[in-house]
Amino acid sequence: MTIDPGLFQENERTAPGGTNQFLTVGPWKSIPEVIVAYQTWGTFTGDNAVLVCHALTSDANCTQWWDRLVGPGRPIDTDQFFVVCSNVIGGCQGTTGPASLDPNGQPWGSRFPQVTVADMVEIQVRLADALKIPRWQLVAGGSMGGMQALEWATQQPERVKRVFCAASAFAHSAMQIGFNETARQAILRDPKFRGGDYAPNDPPTAGLAVARMVGHLSFLSGAALEHKFGRQMQPGTESQFAVESYLNYQGDKFTKRFDANSLLTVTRAIDRWEWQPGPLETTEFLFVSFTSDTLYPPEQADRLTEIARCHGAKATHVSVDLPYGHDAFLLDGELQGKALREFLGS
Repeated sequence: MTIDPGLFQENERTAPGGTNQFLTVGPWKSIPEVIVAYQTWGTFTGDNAVLVCHALTSDANCTQWWDRLVGPGRPIDTDQFFVVCSNVIGGCQGTTGPASLDPNGQPWGSRFPQVTVADMVEIQVRLADALKIPRWQLVAGGSMGGMQALEWATQQPERVKRVFCAASAFAHSAMQIGFNETARQAILRDPKFRGGDYAPNDPPTAGLAVARMVGHLSFLSGAALEHKFGRQMQPGTESQFAVESYLNYQGDKFTKRFDANSLLTVTRAIDRWEWQPGPLETTEFLFVSFTSDTLYPPEQADRLTEIARCHGAKATHVSVDLPYGHDAFLLDGELQGKALREFLGS
């Protein structure tokens, strides 16, 4: 495997965000009214809808964070398909979450209900109903997004023709739970966390930044980190490694766009999720894994493929040989894109 430095660098670019639309979808658990932030592309013709489910800390603008797969002329072609992407319940990018205000004008904070992956899909089902989409030609997602796609096939098999699941798992391993718990403890042990009821203008940014650093280390491969940083020192200093500077920068940047309670909420949701489908004869599956992904290794996709076939589905697993670690599902448009084009043409 060789590393394309341009491809690796591009993952850090800043692309313009899209424009969210907002829909009220009714009560959920103890929350009297849920607002969903979503975006759409293309024109709905009645049978060309595609749902894209986002990963852990992404948002509703999939043409930004998955631009190698979604957009005009891309495998998920917005000139051909009507593409929908929404922010998950419990998030902090427009959809109701712990930072949202209760009827008294106070953040829900520690009172926000525990979210499950099934809850995420329940809210997406309400959105699909409001948009009058009877069936998805494809439900797609990577990592946590892949879990949502699989949950769609479990909850609403008659409404899902195809599932594209990249870099995901049927259930988290002890290592995956361990990474997430380490990140959570960084937040929980920050004195500013205050049991989850921190002031909006004084959040636990130190703990949240460290949590993001843990995440970045798990997303990248050792080969990619070595190629990018090695033992280089940060320019202008003789006391800090370049990789240290990079992690600090990523951690600090993350605190400007994400809420600590939301990170706790969504990581707990995926740690507790396990795929337990019913009959799947009406849905076809494409699973993609990456050889250098130590967080969601190819053997987990093998297991997903086996589960889908055991429940009556036609399922294919494509293992992609790239050196970028878990982030490869965001970076690669060519190899997984080829598999996805063939899948959509079947």
